[in-house]
This record gives sequence, C-alpha cells and structure tokens, in this order.
Amino acid sequence: MNMENKFPKGFLWGAATSAHQVEGNLSNDWIKWERDNAERIASEAGEKWEKWQQDKFPEMFDAQNYISGITCDQYNLYAKDFDLAKEGGHNAHRFSIEWSRIEPEEGKFDEKEIEHYRKVLIALRERGMEPFVTLWHWPNPIWIGQTGAWKNKDTAKYFLRYARRIFNEYKDLVRFWMPLNEPGTEVSLGYLFGNQPPGIKNKIAANTAFNNLMQAQKDAYMLAKSISPDFQIGCSHFMFDIKPYGNLPWNILAAKMMDYFANHRFFEAFKDSCDFFGIQYYQLFSINLKLGGHFWGIFENKKITKMQSDLGWQIFPEGIYDVLKRASKSGKPIYITENGIADADDSRRPEFIKEHLKFVQKAIVDGVDIRGYFHWSLIDNFEFVEMRGFWPRFGLIEVDYKTMERKPKPSFYVYKKIIENNGLDE
Repeated sequence: MNMENKFPKGFLWGAATSAHQVEGNLSNDWIKWERDNAERIASEAGEKWEKWQQDKFPEMFDAQNYISGITCDQYNLYAKDFDLAKEGGHNAHRFSIEWSRIEPEEGKFDEKEIEHYRKVLIALRERGMEPFVTLWHWPNPIWIGQTGAWKNKDTAKYFLRYARRIFNEYKDLVRFWMPLNEPGTEVSLGYLFGNQPPGIKNKIAANTAFNNLMQAQKDAYMLAKSISPDFQIGCSHFMFDIKPYGNLPWNILAAKMMDYFANHRFFEAFKDSCDFFGIQYYQLFSINLKLGGHFWGIFENKKITKMQSDLGWQIFPEGIYDVLKRASKSGKPIYITENGIADADDSRRPEFIKEHLKFVQKAIVDGVDIRGYFHWSLIDNFEFVEMRGFWPRFGLIEVDYKTMERKPKPSFYVYKKIIENNGLDE
C-alpha cells in the first residue's frame, strides 16, 4: 500500500446510530408526532417524491412506514450489533442515550434504564470500542414537549440536570461526549419549517430554540469539565457543501449568505463550548436564486452529480474536503460523526465510502486535524429526519424488519478492509 493513503495512527473507525431510530418501544414527543401525522405524510408521498422513488419504494404510501414502533429492537439486540461492529474492525461507536428513558417524568430518574445503558457501555468496552455518547439526538421526554420543548428557556436547565446524572453515572466508561446532535438542523426543521416535531413554523421561535440549545451546550460543557477535565466534549453539525449554480453573481451571493447562516453562525456560537466538532456530511447543495422560492428565493438544483441517493440527494465526495477545510477554521479537532448514503440495494455505498475517504485523506494531508470517521449508519433504521420512515436504508448491515435478522452488506466488508489497512488501496 502507498503510505500516503494511510490514516494517522490511532485514527478512530466506527459507525453511528441514534436511540429513536434503532432502539424501539419508546415514549417521547416524537412518538406522538408520528401517530398524529403518519396518515398525512403517507398521503403526501405522491407529491413529495419522484415517480422512480414511488415505484421503488411503494411502502412510502403506507402510514405504518412513518411509525417507528419497535424499529430495529436494538434495545434488546445491542450485543449482536456490537459483535458485528467488532467483526467489521470498528474501534469506536457513536450512539445516543434516550433522555425519555432516563427521566420519563420530571425529576424522576429510572434506575433500571440507567443500568441498561451501563451494560451497553460495558459491552462496547469489552469489544474494544471507544464510546462516543450523544445525550440529545432530537426527541424529548413527553413532559418536555408539553412545556414548550426548546422554546422554553427552562429546558436548558432540565437538560443540565439530566446531563449531570449521566456524566456522573458513566464517567469511568466514557471520555467522548456530545451533548447535542445537530442543534441547527432540529431548529430549522422543527421550529422554522415545521417538517418534524414540534412542527412549528415561526422565525422567532426558531431563534429562541437555537439560543436555548446554545445555552444547554455551554452549561453542559462547563459541568462536564468540573466533573472530569479529561472529558472531551463535542457538538455535531450538519454541513452541506454549498456552491452557487454557475457563475451568476446573485447565486454566488446567495451561496455565501446561506453558508453564513448554516455554518459560520454555528461555529461562532459553539466554538467556546466544545473541545471538538463532529462534522456530518451527506450531499452537495447547489444554489440557484429565483423569485418566489421556498426559502428567500433559494432553490436546490437536482441531478447535477453523477450519483444520487435513494432520497435524491446529490452525492459529491469532493464536498467533504471543502466542508472539512471550512470547519478547520474553528481551530478545533474534527471527527466525522456522520457520513452515509440511502442505498437500499447497496450498489453505490462501496464507492461512496471509498471516494469520501479519499477526500478525507486529502484534507488530513493538507493539514486538517481529523481524528475519526463514523459511517452513518451501522444498521438500517427508522429515518426520522423530516419523517421519512423505514424505506431509506443507510446501514452497513441490513435489517429485516419482520424477523430482526441482521446481515452485513457488501459495503460492510469494503469498510472493514479499509479499517484493517488503516487506509485506502488506491
């Protein structure tokens, strides 16, 4: 192997999941949203998705597709999934603790669930995997939802109480913590556009929620450092590679404007309350400014890259280099905490992984401090961004949702080989 294709010694390799998407049998504010909106979302599928997607995934017209239910039953099958991750050579794993399990009622902690997650963490340690633990991956306990969720400034205070219990319980098992997952995405989709819980469409509410989440991150960071200076605290951020369509000056201006609000504002807001940033990259966003657009006249150009995902996302491996270079201006170390593709037949994922890692490697060579890569996702799961349900499949491991059988896909072995070599073949 060409030594230039090697990744740094000690580089962390793994995959990621979130509790709501894989555990099953939850009771939180998102579950209520699913039940209240499943019929509506199914009825709108014909307008939202293209004909080829409708033909390939007819389950999008079934309301049950949008109710998470038992999902992948990872709550009971986590050991099996971790065995497969170990077989794949993973030396790290990112997952989330479900707040609604830990604190189902205000101020009342469930000791059984605290012990459950202790077993999960021990299982990872026994298999030689470094845990990266997310405390909030969007869903909230029902009682939080009933008090205004992140519109309510007291939610940051409630979150800190939960974080204090978790940090203290698992301080001997966890070093890497991520209090919040993609706060900007949840604010945009949940409070500005209303496409997911809590379904609010209000700019003032969105700004309030963002400020409260920012406060929660700051408070959690200070608390964590007081408990253990060795804790490494991160925050993850979803980054498009935002580019103007053509050389039209108004598109260039629109792209710069969107990059400021989507990225620059985030890094400025959170840079003093984290030790590292988790970058989550999936696609190119090509800006085309037209009057009457859904968001300040901004349209996304479709089908301009050679590869699209099952969701129609524009797959652009070079873009991960661009976003990593931009994120590096924060001066913080970077972990790629999500990167993946919806690809039900696994025909594009092997190339997706290799091509993206080629540009991750280039970023490292060019001086970006990147310390790990987590593929999204370890297993197929319930895709809850904008409530898409079960039909998009992101996993390295296939899940039969009827039998819960797990089966590694060809991409699982492609990724395994890269991990074993700590680098690329070409």
